[in-house]
Amino acid sequence: MIYFDNNATTRIAPEVFEAMKPFLQEFYGNPSSAHTFGREVRNIVEDSRRKVASLIGAKSEKEIIFTSGGTESDNWAILGTLEANPNKKHIVTTRVEHEAVRKLCEKLEKDHEITWLEVDENGFLDLDELKKSLREDTAIVSVMTANNETGILFPVAKIAEIVKANSDAIFHTDAVNAVGKIPFNLKETQINLLSLSGHKFHAPKGIGALYVRENIKLPPFFIGGGQENSRRAGTEAVHQIVGLGKAAELSEPSAVADGFNSIYILRNKLEDFILTNIPNAKLNGTADRKFRLPNTSNIAFPNLNGEAILARLNDLEICVSTGSACNSETHTASPVMQAMNIPYSQAMGAIRFSLGRYNTEAEVDFLLENLPKIIDDLSEIL
Repeated sequence: MIYFDNNATTRIAPEVFEAMKPFLQEFYGNPSSAHTFGREVRNIVEDSRRKVASLIGAKSEKEIIFTSGGTESDNWAILGTLEANPNKKHIVTTRVEHEAVRKLCEKLEKDHEITWLEVDENGFLDLDELKKSLREDTAIVSVMTANNETGILFPVAKIAEIVKANSDAIFHTDAVNAVGKIPFNLKETQINLLSLSGHKFHAPKGIGALYVRENIKLPPFFIGGGQENSRRAGTEAVHQIVGLGKAAELSEPSAVADGFNSIYILRNKLEDFILTNIPNAKLNGTADRKFRLPNTSNIAFPNLNGEAILARLNDLEICVSTGSACNSETHTASPVMQAMNIPYSQAMGAIRFSLGRYNTEAEVDFLLENLPKIIDDLSEIL
């Protein structure tokens, strides 16, 4: 199998799996227990917390709260901020957020006013529009770091500066598809809250974290059991936390400098070949690679059906995503494609290629040997 769907999820790194195994059988102590065994496990949990803090450049490991993943982190960031600021009823976000943020904000429109920031055809935000949207009653601004469909990067450090210079709002970024793929140094930003998810960078599913800057106070997300002073209820899933910590360690920029460069080179080779050699192929989003994740290409094959392309690639055991979630019955594209004003005829044929650290040049070559024929065959059916 050739796996080019790493923005959806990633395989657990072998080193992560090995690190987790002892905590499934040998080190099974409850980190909340007062005995020596429990304290040993608590120390291991805190070591993982430090590793996650290091990966994103947090000032302190105390700013890291483990969660079940990106969706919980996003929900806690937004709902917690609203609960802490009950008199503020205004939220600012974008039309291209992941569903974890977008659908929550759609539900919140019943009791709150949402300003939906638009993007242009390249997927870029208008920062002047952002500035003008800020109000005295703005509780939170939530803007993703990297779009999961197109890989487009938003200047979240700059956005945080604008928010702080023009309002008292909290700034949150959903960095689920960015952590582990690009460097972070939160100490040098004014970002208040950041969401991440382990399974996007070779940790197990079911574990993530919410970064909460030290001066930000969020109410507990759950009410129930757990440590006495915990902000999240429940006994920590130690094996998953250890896995997240190890994945964070493996994803430190200094540890994967060559790997990042390799992914970037392979992605560029894939993208350049397709855009040069397959007639009418179009890149969705900016062509300027410094504004995109180093592993992602969203390429449209206009007037073709992305599901049909996916099925033909699947027959060759090549895994990709349609990347556009088009609705063939209503002839509508995904919210991201609609926000970028991409025509349905183009969006319907969109394929997202998202590479990871385990992809090889031979795998890219195999895709490029077969994709042109698949596109030719499907084009002849029209």
